[in-house]
Amino acid sequence: MTKFMRGVATASLFALAAGIAPLPAAAQQQTPAKAPWSNARLSPDARTALVLAQMTEDEKLTLVFGYFGTDFPPRNNFKAPAEARPGSAGYVPGIPRLGIPAQWQTDAGVGVATQGGAARKRGRTALPSGLATTATWNPDLAFKGGAMIGAEARASGFNVMLAGGVNLMREPRNGRNFEYGGEDPLLAGTMVGAQIAGIQSNKIISTIKHYAINDQETDRDTGNSIIDAAAARMSDLLAFQFAFERSDPGSVMCAYNRVNGVHACEHPWLLTQVLRKDWGWKGYVMSDWGATHSTAAAANAGLEQDSGFPFDDKPYFGAPLKEAVAKGEVTKARLDEMASRILRSMFAHGLFDHPVTEAPMDLPPAMLAKHGDISRADAQQGIVLMKNAGDILPLSPSVKKIAVIGGHADKGVLAGGGSSLVYPVGGNAVPGLEPKTWPGPVMYYPNAPLDAIRRQAPGASVTFVDGTDAVAATTAARDADVAIVFANQWAGEAFDVSLTLKEDDLIAAVAGANPKTVVVLQTGGPVLTPWAGNVAGLLEAWFPGTQGGDAIANVLFGKVNPSGHLPVTFPRSLDQLPKPSAPNKGDTRYTEGATVGYKWYDAKGDTPAFPFGHGLSYTSFGYSGLSAKAAGGTLAVSFTVRNTGKRRGMDVPQVYVSGAGWEAPKRLGGFRKVDLAPGASTRVTLTVDPRLLGMYDEGARAWKIAPGSYKVMLGSSSRDVAQTVSVRLGARTLGVGWRP
Repeated sequence: MTKFMRGVATASLFALAAGIAPLPAAAQQQTPAKAPWSNARLSPDARTALVLAQMTEDEKLTLVFGYFGTDFPPRNNFKAPAEARPGSAGYVPGIPRLGIPAQWQTDAGVGVATQGGAARKRGRTALPSGLATTATWNPDLAFKGGAMIGAEARASGFNVMLAGGVNLMREPRNGRNFEYGGEDPLLAGTMVGAQIAGIQSNKIISTIKHYAINDQETDRDTGNSIIDAAAARMSDLLAFQFAFERSDPGSVMCAYNRVNGVHACEHPWLLTQVLRKDWGWKGYVMSDWGATHSTAAAANAGLEQDSGFPFDDKPYFGAPLKEAVAKGEVTKARLDEMASRILRSMFAHGLFDHPVTEAPMDLPPAMLAKHGDISRADAQQGIVLMKNAGDILPLSPSVKKIAVIGGHADKGVLAGGGSSLVYPVGGNAVPGLEPKTWPGPVMYYPNAPLDAIRRQAPGASVTFVDGTDAVAATTAARDADVAIVFANQWAGEAFDVSLTLKEDDLIAAVAGANPKTVVVLQTGGPVLTPWAGNVAGLLEAWFPGTQGGDAIANVLFGKVNPSGHLPVTFPRSLDQLPKPSAPNKGDTRYTEGATVGYKWYDAKGDTPAFPFGHGLSYTSFGYSGLSAKAAGGTLAVSFTVRNTGKRRGMDVPQVYVSGAGWEAPKRLGGFRKVDLAPGASTRVTLTVDPRLLGMYDEGARAWKIAPGSYKVMLGSSSRDVAQTVSVRLGARTLGVGWRP
């Protein structure tokens, strides 16, 4: 192992290090021309069985053990395999003798990432953060974004994207919230599932992650999430289940944390009972990088691929797994199952029939420009207009003096940190900020809001002050027709954040100097807004991606009518949270169970600063004609949406349902994004998933819908309900594996 760690170049030597006998050189060069498993008309299961029958034990062991794709000197001077894509997240050697391709894995979520330690960075397109995409409430747009980053992955030589973060936001201070899909299982599962489906439309594999109950970075390697099984089924696991049903991801990435005392990557209930037996999923489970803690326990629990060596303490699925199979601690049948699940996903998602070939460090400018349009559209629909007193927005063409303050708005827009970080063409607009290394660098994409604002207001005097001097900021604001304050909260992997902004005092001072103050937030999630009552306008732009500056200006000036809605609740204070003192180390007991996000506020009767689902527009919408009909066990809801204003705009009518004995007064039952011209209307019909009408019974292993009267509510947020009707439902039981 020591010689291996000091620098190994070839896949054969890596195989030796893992305790697997290398293939003879001649055998490695042979590719079967007419192998029976090359027949694409056969099912993935049939093709898998055919190739598995020809594999040696060492070849099977090769598939289940992956390496980090970048040199990592801190871990015993680790050198990445020469065959890995430079600066990539992972590499699993192929089996050329049998035509089995290698797996080239890229970190993902918002685009093709490059590891910070790489000497050269790929310039790629970054989507807005996952939370920003969820704020669009537009699954079609999420699919397009996924298809775009998947296309860049394929064009870059990758066939596995480590994307698809669907963890519910239980802890608003979680540093990785920006990667995920918010606080509601239906919304998160729908939006993240659409993005995964888009990624996989490129004939590559996407993961779904981080499975499961993974909601803070503090003590992430050993923290213990303690939750009732039924509550997990109705919340965090339901979000995963919805995403699975909408995308069929090729792989699941199990999480770092423990769940009820057992590490997620060796958790039989999560990996075998829920995934395989209950949901019938046929893909493979890979570990997060460094999340494997055993050999036999992990393999027998349902882990198929130990990923990212050398981040684990040992190469658990290398030589130790070979030894465990020899001793019978892991059966040969289980090893066959592990290899089969990996192969099946590779067949099912096109890795055999549509192999990646070239792996350029640079992509064509025309491709990047086209993809930039997709990123900008995503950002524009995800920006949430949270407050607009006196219709200060959109900014009038007659405005003569604009003061832009803070947030490095003269340079670029903020990105989240950690493994998902995409490096842009043009490099970091604000280099040198701390931390410069992991989980940094702090990245600003070079698409400056200030430049975009000046282009939108060519007749105005637009000044910029950096916000470090409150006197200079208030002086500029006092002299302006409108002041725009950019307030940023950097977030990233491996740390949690405060909900208090460092710009709170600056915002209060500027608002005191000029009542026509607009705040633009670039944050990883919700933050406290103690100054909200004193500002005229408030936009949440999240981390808006590589075209974020243009997107923000387009919304500020009305070139784009805002249509984002909050996928999370903004609290008034920390004491409104289920765990005001968290994140903490050790055990985290989720006594709130399935009462996550807006459900918690509803159950406690607390009024948040801004509710889940909230989002304003430059036009207005009216709802009418709400009806609900239950027939054959299906609840169908219909209503009319009309644009009652003077501008074209997009709206997100939301349907909430309420039943007796639930964890909270209501649940999101459906939503639809509609685009309407002034005066136009449309009739919308939604079907409510019956699992959202029942309670999960862990003893019966079933969803149970009680007979009786249910309320159906139509509104523009969880707190703005326009119409309510009642409907009677009969008793119904759905098995644990039921799906639409």
